[in-house]
Amino acid sequence: MPVYQLTDKLVFPPAELAEKDGLLAIGGDLSPARLLLAYNNGIFPWFSERDPILWWAPSPRLVIFPDEFKIPKRLSRLMRQEKFSVTMDTAFRQVIAACATVDVRKGNNTWITKDMITAYSHLHDMGYAHSVECWQDDALTGGLYGISLGGFFFGESMFSLQSNSSKIALVSLVNKMLEWDFDLIDCQMKTTHLEQFGAREIPGPEFQKLLAKSMSRPTRTGKWQLC
Repeated sequence: MPVYQLTDKLVFPPAELAEKDGLLAIGGDLSPARLLLAYNNGIFPWFSERDPILWWAPSPRLVIFPDEFKIPKRLSRLMRQEKFSVTMDTAFRQVIAACATVDVRKGNNTWITKDMITAYSHLHDMGYAHSVECWQDDALTGGLYGISLGGFFFGESMFSLQSNSSKIALVSLVNKMLEWDFDLIDCQMKTTHLEQFGAREIPGPEFQKLLAKSMSRPTRTGKWQLC
């Protein structure tokens, strides 16, 4: 399959035309309209600082069905100790910046570039991008962020400065997904870290079918709150 070169026109090739590694297209921009169109079609950007914008639609796809979510016993015990507090949409820019910084501290080239931070912060201001923050006292110790459309939450990245803090943020997110009757959390690509919570891979065509159905639901925009 060819990798498609995007133009100024707001259009993507069908996700099923992606390469075996998931790469679908190159180019375009990170405008809100293009990003929202991409996520509506199960496509997301992922590239390094000096690379052109790369768009992906991997198959199989790692997902979490909220009603299949599993909380490890050790994590449940930690949460009952209430050492951390959790909020939503109170520190989006801090969370996305921390996700980028943690990659660099680990010696990796972060894919969360300055342009990505600007683009997703804009989506947050529009009510489509959301963060979950985990705090100890007044210090941000972990969190995650992603995009919400229809009944899907597209998870983008998470970070942890203290052990288990990002996991607590994830549990809090899933609890809200259950309360709001969300269909699915898209985790994009396979990681053993998320499999311990019940994440599993599904074929690309199945993912696209679930996505199309879920996109007919209204999107819960605006700032999210835990209570």
